[in-house]
Amino acid sequence: MNSSIRPALTILAAVAVASSISSCSKKEETHAVEAVEELPKVETSVVTARDVPQINEYTATVEADNINNIAPATPNRIKTIEVEVGDHVRKGQTLVTLDRSNSDQLKINLDQIEREYNRAVQLLEIGAGTQQAVDQLKAQLDAARSQYSNIIENTVLISPINGVVTGRNYDPGDMTGNLPVLTVGQLSPVVKVMINVTESDLSKIRVGMPVTVSFDAFDEEVFEGKVSRIHPTVDTATRTFRTEILISNPAERIMPGMFARVSVNLGERNNVVVPDRAIVKQTGSGNRYVYVLHDGKVYYERVELGRRLGDAYELLSGVNSGDTVIISGQTRLADGVEVDVISAR
Repeated sequence: MNSSIRPALTILAAVAVASSISSCSKKEETHAVEAVEELPKVETSVVTARDVPQINEYTATVEADNINNIAPATPNRIKTIEVEVGDHVRKGQTLVTLDRSNSDQLKINLDQIEREYNRAVQLLEIGAGTQQAVDQLKAQLDAARSQYSNIIENTVLISPINGVVTGRNYDPGDMTGNLPVLTVGQLSPVVKVMINVTESDLSKIRVGMPVTVSFDAFDEEVFEGKVSRIHPTVDTATRTFRTEILISNPAERIMPGMFARVSVNLGERNNVVVPDRAIVKQTGSGNRYVYVLHDGKVYYERVELGRRLGDAYELLSGVNSGDTVIISGQTRLADGVEVDVISAR
């Protein structure tokens, strides 16, 4: 190679190296600037614990306080049904009449036995009869009277309570069977619902405890009720205790079958409350998380939600009072990521 060319090549190489070094330096500076700029921006809030009312809500279906199934003791043909479903009835009112052909025959037999008994008594009084004959006829007469009374009682069915007809299973002319002819429910002064209370809450429920009840049929109206009975045995399938709630219903506005929501105040508990914006749902599961800030980095903590309190949630576990949580900017976060706090509450 020509000796005059070598110095020129050396100069060009040096320039190229310098240019490359300069370019790399600029790229490193650019990356450093971008790294600073790409820190996720978040808003934070310091959370605290407070007393939270422990109001449990249960759903149930309204039942009549007292239900009577109106049916004869023995099968018989229905002659008339005096009421329809929805009719109000009073105690002692005739609801159903049944065929009386059997009762007519029993009445004839009863009258015959009664005449024979009276004759036997007269003969005994004049010394022409025996005490044994009188006693035998007296036993027959008592049995006939009892049989006739039963058949009469079962040919005219009356209501044993004041209430409303809530069910009807037959029509006139039908033969009675296994089902009651009518069902009468007592709707005043109270109706009832049955709720299922867990073992953990059982100790907080007591007879006489006031509750509030709402119904879809009455919009925002709230009704007063109270715990009237707690069943002493657990339902092995659900591990809950059946609990009866009585609801005042003097005007009979609440009807059997209505859907009820029962709210029971079980006292207060001191728990952490966080803004609802802090709650993050894990994709593909029902788990909930909250990002907690420590030394400039965020760490996600799984939490158990309690009651919703307006724009906040009660937490049963996962976050401590005094922790700083992320309330905005969670979409770019991951466990252990450093963040830029742009707003703190």
